[in-house]
Amino acid sequence: MSTLRLEGTYTALVTPMNDDAERSIDMPALERLVDRQIAAGIDGLVACGTTGEASALFEDEFAVVVGTAVRRSAGRVPVLAGTGSNHTAKTIAMSKRAQALGVDGVLVVTPYYVKPTQDGLLAHYRAVADAVTVPVVLYNVPGRTACNLLPATVAELAKHPNIIAVKEASGSLDQVQEILCLLRKVKRPEGRPFTVLAGDDALCLPMYSVGGHGVISVVSNVAPVQTAALYRDYRAGRLAEAADGQLALHPLIKTLFAEPNPQPCKMALHLLGVMEPVARLPLMTAQTSTSAQLRRELATLGLLPAG
Repeated sequence: MSTLRLEGTYTALVTPMNDDAERSIDMPALERLVDRQIAAGIDGLVACGTTGEASALFEDEFAVVVGTAVRRSAGRVPVLAGTGSNHTAKTIAMSKRAQALGVDGVLVVTPYYVKPTQDGLLAHYRAVADAVTVPVVLYNVPGRTACNLLPATVAELAKHPNIIAVKEASGSLDQVQEILCLLRKVKRPEGRPFTVLAGDDALCLPMYSVGGHGVISVVSNVAPVQTAALYRDYRAGRLAEAADGQLALHPLIKTLFAEPNPQPCKMALHLLGVMEPVARLPLMTAQTSTSAQLRRELATLGLLPAG
């Protein structure tokens, strides 16, 4: 099994799409996005997660996007693929497909819509982790799934040698701290630590301060240098600089979530000249007011000319 340690700043990549009737995948833009992330010092990439509109992709498109991310990164940074669904057998099948495409790990969201019990979640994740050899990352985002992966369940799953991290996006610092407290009692195999990653950009620094090990980030699509610097400043003990970095990003983060993700993120990348701003229905192109606010925030960060 892989000895990947998941820490640092991972970008939850958007999936660029052409402005055509099918909203087809824009492969050159995806390659530009991957190169831009790596050049900026990002520690890893996540393809086909929530931000990547995974639920709007056909399976052959999933393979194209994941395969392109793996090929273009060329081993420079680890690449994870979002493979979760609300059906365990399908999640296993998608995880195996991602493994065959060469990913370094899979990000598995809690099964949405069906509202499984905690025992159901234990069985689900263990089945996935037993079925693949690449590491599995738990993904808790109850605001989207109507399913909360509770701290005791995370701690129990952390005993599995092939489950290596949790992306915690409940928005609750109390829940994060409960997870970290329980993990202190969990024995892991030598060389295979379990890490806790922020899933909310607005809570990066607070999570780092209690023992978080990094972030799977939306804002790093747009401001990768600044997002990566925030974690590195914290790890280096430059706490004032880390606080300044978090606060500097805060207005942009708020605007990126003023509409359903990734609508504003795609617009921001369009303003930066990376890709078209289109998403697949039922998501839409970001509103004019959001675009104007994004332009102001990008100028404030020095990513666009002022005015």
